[in-house]
Amino acid sequence: MSLLQELNTILDSLGLRVETGVFRGEAPAEYVVLTPMADTFEGFGDNRPHYETQSVRVSLYSKINYQSRKKQIYRALLAVGITITDRAYIGHEDDTGYHHYAIDTTKLYALEE
Repeated sequence: MSLLQELNTILDSLGLRVETGVFRGEAPAEYVVLTPMADTFEGFGDNRPHYETQSVRVSLYSKINYQSRKKQIYRALLAVGITITDRAYIGHEDDTGYHHYAIDTTKLYALEE
């Protein structure tokens, strides 16, 4: 399992359309773009990493009031043990009419042999 897979499952269950990297096709009134930020090794022993930390930015784009949706997203993430490292309102995109809100996430995974 990866953080991208988990985020896709969670956000899909909230009724949001989700893409990784860039949204393709005609965008609905609300959607999410997932951007992988970093994959780092943690917990070394015998010169080998035993854990990997994966970080992904969840970008919510909404033409309606984004406040309730952002709360729904971060509550769902916290409920399944995903760490939120930052949340920020990026701004309103006047050319598209979307509010952009970012939630930075991270999770530690044991490396599989």
